[in-house]
Amino acid sequence: MTRELAVPELSLVVLIGVSGSGKSTFGRTHFKPTEVISSDFCRGIVADDENDQAATPQAFELLDHIVGLRLAAGRLTVVDATNVQPDARKKLVARAREHDVLPVAIVLDMPERLCVERNAGRPDREFGAHVVRRQRDQLRRGLRGLQREGFRTVHVLSGPDEVADVVVTRTRLYNDLRHETGPFDVIGDIHGCRAELETLLSDLGYTLRRDERGRAAGAHHDGRRAVFVGDLVDRGPDTPGVLRLVMGMVADGDALCVPGNHENKLLRAMRGRKVQVTHGLAESLEQLAAEPAEFRTDVETFLDGLISHYVLDGGNLAVSHAGILERYQGRASGRVREFCLYGQTTGETDEYGLPVRYPWAQEYRGRAMVLYGHTPVPAPEWINNTLCLDTGCVFGGRLTALRYPEREIVSVPAERVYYEPARPFPTNPDAEVAQARRDPDVLDITDVTGSRVVETAYQKRIGVREENAAAALEVMSRFATDPRWLLYLPPTMSPVATSPRADLLEHPEQAFEAFRAEGVDAVVCEEKHMGSRAVALVCRDLDAARARFGAPGGAIGSVWTRTGRPFFDSELTGELLSGLRDAAERAGLFDELGASWLLLDAELLPWSAKAEQLLRDQYAPVGAAARTALPAAVSALEQAAASGVDVTELLDRTRSRLDNAELFSAAYRRYCWPTEGLTGVRLSPFQLLATDATTYQDRPHAFHLDIADRLVAAAPELLAPTRRQFVDTTDPASTAEGTAWWEHLTGAGGEGMVVKPAVNLTRGRKGLAQPGLKVRGREYLRIIYGPDYTEPSNICRLRQRHLGHKRSLALREYALGLEALDRVARGEPLWRVHECVFAVLALESEPVDPRL
Repeated sequence: MTRELAVPELSLVVLIGVSGSGKSTFGRTHFKPTEVISSDFCRGIVADDENDQAATPQAFELLDHIVGLRLAAGRLTVVDATNVQPDARKKLVARAREHDVLPVAIVLDMPERLCVERNAGRPDREFGAHVVRRQRDQLRRGLRGLQREGFRTVHVLSGPDEVADVVVTRTRLYNDLRHETGPFDVIGDIHGCRAELETLLSDLGYTLRRDERGRAAGAHHDGRRAVFVGDLVDRGPDTPGVLRLVMGMVADGDALCVPGNHENKLLRAMRGRKVQVTHGLAESLEQLAAEPAEFRTDVETFLDGLISHYVLDGGNLAVSHAGILERYQGRASGRVREFCLYGQTTGETDEYGLPVRYPWAQEYRGRAMVLYGHTPVPAPEWINNTLCLDTGCVFGGRLTALRYPEREIVSVPAERVYYEPARPFPTNPDAEVAQARRDPDVLDITDVTGSRVVETAYQKRIGVREENAAAALEVMSRFATDPRWLLYLPPTMSPVATSPRADLLEHPEQAFEAFRAEGVDAVVCEEKHMGSRAVALVCRDLDAARARFGAPGGAIGSVWTRTGRPFFDSELTGELLSGLRDAAERAGLFDELGASWLLLDAELLPWSAKAEQLLRDQYAPVGAAARTALPAAVSALEQAAASGVDVTELLDRTRSRLDNAELFSAAYRRYCWPTEGLTGVRLSPFQLLATDATTYQDRPHAFHLDIADRLVAAAPELLAPTRRQFVDTTDPASTAEGTAWWEHLTGAGGEGMVVKPAVNLTRGRKGLAQPGLKVRGREYLRIIYGPDYTEPSNICRLRQRHLGHKRSLALREYALGLEALDRVARGEPLWRVHECVFAVLALESEPVDPRL
């Protein structure tokens, strides 16, 4: 009969058994090779010999270090060593506790003779049977005490038959509810205020269920679930009523609940433990004494089963009573439970004799939003993506809930003051709860400096090197637009694979082939504008700008480059934004989208509007020098040829270079035209990135281009259209039409096109698909590679360009940009958004061919 061994997904598994018991085989059979850390392997690493016993101390030092690194990263780890000595196990249990993971023992208790036979059959095992006998004696002496040593779970397998019939299953920790995505209504400390809880639940849209005596015994909401942060009991008028309601909701699956310190103390008192009957405990005990014994038993069972904290919604939300540090989320230990119940104190007491709380939230930088209670506050205040929901209802304040993910606060006032607090509690029961926020101007340099890893929903972990972060900080601090506007930086874009055609580096065929290989049938080819990539943020009016962004400088938005720099001075930017805002109003976009601001991806024309100095200093001198020197060289060579000197090859090459120089000058001149103020400047939007609480990467490009067309129609003098062609990559006729369209664009002097999946955000066969592939025209590439790049020797050399790094960079920056927009839509703090924005700019410092 198959035996199932349950192992928590995050745990330290210690294999225990004498030499020859089959630990290594067991590890290979039931765990990933990377999860098993073997003492023999570590001996090999430090001594080049897995059997060199002299290297054992160094091997176990290495093993301990690797185990610590894996546990810190939240990875299940299996230790393959004999582990029959208590001291060896003690060190491993201490490691597990250090990282707040559960230690699990799997004991392979094999017959002594079998182990001796196995060792005899291995030439690398030269020790005798007495070693196995000694190890087995040590194993047997310690077997009964493994749980006392600290192992949370002990599995003992006696004999090879039991080992053969084992299946190892990985179980979620009780606090791991990442698969529960909500929406949730997280409710703060109740403290026996049943009437206010019933009112709040009704306001949140829950339907109360009452028992035969009319008492609230549950509450249900179609589509939502309540989460209680603990401290249901003590101080208030009806602790049993609150418990009956919350217990019913939890039993029905309508709610989750974590314990507070008051529940912890009440449970100990109900079990007869010695506790101080203070802080409202006396009232709870008296009220519960009037309840039937069956109800008190149910309460005790309920309180005993509460889990210290929950991690929800894919790790985006953590709920505990007193808060939780990032390194404790999803972990299990006495230390974690203690923090969740009581928080962190400085060891001092205030003038009222109460412990001084350490402001852990001020230093919190975790990905998950943390919702908690414990310490009453007059109004909820967002601090680094954490929010305290205890607004002192029992002290005459309010009972408060947060709708997640909407971030909407809902509260009801206390009917009266039920309990006088030891520390004066400022209340204003007639006022609405204000949602205070960290000053949007305040960013901490430690948020963006040093080597970092940014987690996104699109590519799990994206690393940023310290030196690249420093370069990004230099640019951002010296040149960037006000950080309150800077919600997004567009990613770099990868070119298509190099074309096999003799006279071209890039051709649409390779773009269609690449997307077809990813399983993307429908693509859109968008005209590549002859300008500079721009991001435009425009608010409907100054009030909207003030409410959401603080309206720095009295502006209604900003327009910035790929590196976050403003294109124009504040006066000209204001004029551009006014025109864009008026176009959005005339197009009806603010009303239709329910938005007070729009964030647009666009192109600003002409290129010379941003790069005039570059054109003057680099491109124009090259073209002018070539057009001046080469005609004279051609004339001199023609005279030499006329006099009988054989300069045919040199003359042909020089004439070709002169033609190339003329083509080069013509190419960059197409990107320049006179502008004065906004006269001659055009903005071409092509994608709506975000509005107040919404992102649009899941909308097809047809939606975005329709938005752009409506804006252009509303202000044709300011905004330029984006021409496009939809192509079916599986239809040769359709791809031929797409190619002909590209040839028409480039033949008329255009830059080329960008080919994108028509549905927008796409995951292909190998993961996240490229958001777009640029296919640039032959003449435009002269600006990039130089006037003579089309010479056969040069174009042959350029075919060796390597695109792998550029493609990787494009995907990483794309994922970071999407994550930044998601964080904006969720209303996360500015530092959380800028973590992604800075990372995009930092990646731009990675060494990659800038011509790609």
